[in-house]
Amino acid sequence: MPSSTKRSEADACSLLDSDHRKVKKMFKEYEALTHSKAASSEQRRRDLANEICMELTVHAQLEEEIFYPAVRAAIKETDLLDEAEVEHASAKDLIAQLQDASTVDDKFDAKVIVLGEYIDHHVKEERNEIFVKARAARGLDLVAMRDQLETRKEELMSELGATAPA
Repeated sequence: MPSSTKRSEADACSLLDSDHRKVKKMFKEYEALTHSKAASSEQRRRDLANEICMELTVHAQLEEEIFYPAVRAAIKETDLLDEAEVEHASAKDLIAQLQDASTVDDKFDAKVIVLGEYIDHHVKEERNEIFVKARAARGLDLVAMRDQLETRKEELMSELGATAPA
């Protein structure tokens, strides 16, 4: 029996989940840096926090511009999408606070840790509920959407002066 290409082919959900895994790894790296006594630790934490903020900003924009509107149009129950958008607003507030911070201190570290906790909760809901509903929705071409997301991600990363991984 042939395997279903719908499940085995990378789709929009796979791409978004790849971003989730990348950022989770960055949050773990940041937490390890908070225990470092090295003089360079403060700058490395600032740089990593900036990278986390950029990744999350691009990711949220991709979801808000492309993924959420398409899923919203394809499913009946949209309360999860409403929650996800509220979670994005909370994350964006913390990102703005981190970007505006003048020093990397205990409060800065706490904000990065809390942002990581917000994102962890958000990812679980997306992975366990939104992605499941999106994949089950009729008429939603998640493979074509993956290509659209990849193209938009490259544009956004370029605008922010970063390079999207190949």
